[in-house]
Order: sequence, then C-alpha cells, then structure tokens
Amino acid sequence: MIDLNDYFYFVHVVEKQGFSPAARALDMPKSRLSRHVTRLEERLDTRLIQRTSRQFKVTEAGQVFYQHARALIEEMEEAEAAIQSRKESLSGRVTMSCSVGVAQFAIKDLVFDFLEKHPKVELVQQVTNQAIDLVSSGIDMAIRGHTEALPDSALIQRHLANVSWHLFASPEYLARTGTPESPYDLLKRQSLKVGWQPVTGHWSLEHTDGLKTTIPFSPQLCSDDMATLKQAAAKGLGIVSLPSYICRDELKDGSLVRVLPDWIAGNAQLSLLMPSRRGQSPAVRVLADYLLDNLKDRIGDRPG
Repeated sequence: MIDLNDYFYFVHVVEKQGFSPAARALDMPKSRLSRHVTRLEERLDTRLIQRTSRQFKVTEAGQVFYQHARALIEEMEEAEAAIQSRKESLSGRVTMSCSVGVAQFAIKDLVFDFLEKHPKVELVQQVTNQAIDLVSSGIDMAIRGHTEALPDSALIQRHLANVSWHLFASPEYLARTGTPESPYDLLKRQSLKVGWQPVTGHWSLEHTDGLKTTIPFSPQLCSDDMATLKQAAAKGLGIVSLPSYICRDELKDGSLVRVLPDWIAGNAQLSLLMPSRRGQSPAVRVLADYLLDNLKDRIGDRPG
C-alpha cells in the first residue's frame, strides 16, 4: 500500500540534503524520518539514498524517484491551496530569517497585519545578523540587506525595496559641537557605528550631484543593534549612519535631524530569498507575495 507520507518525507530529506536538517525543518525525530525512507526503499526494493555517518548521497534511482515524488507533492500542495483559497482560510507554519534591524523596523507592522488577516498561520521568526544556510537550517524565506549583488546561488532572489542610508544626530549635539558643513567636518565629530567588527570604520558619502568621498572614523560606540545606536544619537552621543526608514519617527518629532542632507551615506537593497519555488506551502507563498507587495511602500525610499 502506498503511503504518501513516505513520499513527503523522502522529498524533504533530499531537498534538505540530509536526515538531520530535514528533521530540524519538520520538527520531528530523525529516527522517524529514517523509518519512512527505509520503508519506502523496502517497498520499492531499491536503494534511494546511500547514507553513512559521514556521507549522504542520493542514488541514481533516488534522483529519478525524487523527480516523480516532487511532482506528486506539488500537485497535492496545489490542491490544498485551491481549497484553502476557496475557504479564504490560510494555515501552516512559515519560518523566516532576518536581521535585528529588519525585524525591529522594517517588517514588524507588516507581520502583525499579516497574522491578523491569517490567524491560523504560525510564523517562526529567526532574528540574527549572521548569514545562515537556508536549506540546511530549514528556513522558508530570508530577508537580507545588501549593498552589492548577492552571489549567484540556487536560492530564489526577489527585490523588496531600495533603502538609502543617511547621517543623523540630535539637535543638541549639533548645537554643542557645530553643524558639519562638509564631509571633512565629520573628522572632528564623535561617531557611532553599526556592527562591531571591525571597531574602526568609514563613511562612503555621495553628493546629490554625484561627487563621492570617504571619511574614516573611530566610533565611541559600536553595536549590531540599530535601536541602541539610534537612541545613543538621540541622546547626543554622536553622529550615526542608519537606513532612512529607521529614523522617520525621530525626524518628525525633532529628536534627530539629518547631517549633511545633500549627502547619502550608502545605497542598499532588501531582498527576499527562498530555497525553491517548488514545495512552498500556500502560507509561504502568500506571505512572500504580501511582503513583495507592501514592504516597499512601508520602508522604501520616497520623497520627504
């Protein structure tokens, strides 16, 4: 008798490239996964996966079987998605990875809105500033900020928003030390830095007319936490470069002002990364589309 669970678990083991990462992604014992694959192999009388304590390899027969099993799983997922869309009810678990700054300032309100609209969806959010392997960690999607093109990989990359970085300081700090009139005036000012490695840094500035310059600095405070740096700047501890959307509220209430407003301190992008279009649950697809449709308007560059 065919057990579709065997197909499902076999596909996950192949796509996660091992029993351990698949077990973590599915939140189930590794031994249970192994039993399903072993039972499948016994029923087919064919070795699908060669596994030892040091090696994991899908056999040629396993690769052929995987293609058919993957197609079957996709059909099942499409059938389920069709019924869920008719019921206007979405359910399932989505695992997302993002940086601390993105979690705190970029997607928080969108996450709240999405979960209110889809109360049966479970979101597991991994917040880290370290780049992680989505496949081996069982992550459905990741949001990453970057200033250069991401390296080519098997990951699907979708553009979310363009984000410029600006220099910010408190009015009190500028009143005390003087307002910089050129980038070189920054050499005489106290600075704050995103990231703690290395402990020195530089600002790569670009004027609205295209002129570029680089200003080195030795910060008084380094931190991976942008909220801490923003608060430090508001308290008058120095000048900080941050993504523009992070300081919009402070610009409105006057606790921070832009320093050298004709200069940009960096141009970055936010991208959505996913391991594969195949095998995405309806909840993953709907959340990805929701972020793609809404994040740019929430935090992307815009006048004002």
